[in-house]
Amino acid sequence: MPNISEGRFVVVGGASLLGSHIGEQLLAKGAREIVLIDNLALGSTKNIDFLLTDKRCSFVRGDALRLNELYDPMVNADGVFAVAGFLAGPLRANPWLGIDVNVRGLQNILEASRYQRVKKVVFSSSNGIYGAVGNEPNTDDSPLRWAGMPPALIMYCASKIMGEGLGLYYQQEYGLDFLALRYSAIYGERQHKRAIAVTQMVRAYESIRAGKRPIIERDGSQVTDYIYAGDAARANLMAMSSQASGAGMNIVSGIDVSQSHLVELVLSACDSDLKPEYYTDPDTLLLPIERKLGFSRARAKDSLGWEPQVSIEEGIAKMVKWLDQNPV
Repeated sequence: MPNISEGRFVVVGGASLLGSHIGEQLLAKGAREIVLIDNLALGSTKNIDFLLTDKRCSFVRGDALRLNELYDPMVNADGVFAVAGFLAGPLRANPWLGIDVNVRGLQNILEASRYQRVKKVVFSSSNGIYGAVGNEPNTDDSPLRWAGMPPALIMYCASKIMGEGLGLYYQQEYGLDFLALRYSAIYGERQHKRAIAVTQMVRAYESIRAGKRPIIERDGSQVTDYIYAGDAARANLMAMSSQASGAGMNIVSGIDVSQSHLVELVLSACDSDLKPEYYTDPDTLLLPIERKLGFSRARAKDSLGWEPQVSIEEGIAKMVKWLDQNPV
């Protein structure tokens, strides 16, 4: 497996929240060279400008849907982190492009990796592959339960399953080591506003800083599993250097956080005494109502030795500090 120290790595989707944290940790672990690829369709290089001051790190503007733009950056790469993808909200707005990016884009990444003899690809999947989980046991082997879900969420979940299937195909047919990491809701410094669950966190922050009461949707009992971006990035590095290959695994906190409690935590981090109010925008794409998730992270612990290190309280404090220092 690739050794992080002295290795050459490519991060496709490198200007994203997670991509920037992966790049940061690769530099800290002594990687010889890092190439961050991004089409900048949803942002700029602002998230990674601090990384590009290190001569070991470079940026290439490229698109996962253009196979020819992936070949050269992957020359002599030891490993590739496939982070680029559409989330459910943007996919609802443009399902044609979203499905293309999540399926064909990953296939292009895998094909370029195969052609350039990359040792391993670590894929950013999602625990969305389990769909509406209900109160069933939610292990790394749970099936997709999609009945009654909004169409955009069904398409998103299915696109991640297709991505995992493509990775397994390239592993079996071409010997390309592949590992899928199924994240819960990622948040942290350099936060964007495209993930449904984390958008609630950012909106609460923005309301509080504007002196307005933060909004809680529905009755606030909807729970989400949140994972700090630094913990998710660390899982990527551990996955890349591990012997594990083939089986997807959850990268989650394993802790259910209700939206009501989430808003309380943001209020506390903002040192605010405002009181939340309850309101649901009929045009908002909402997650299925789940009052219990209980995602297991057993496989990640057994296969990688990974466990989260940053609590939701610590993570929100870090995010709020960053948002305060980086006003939009």
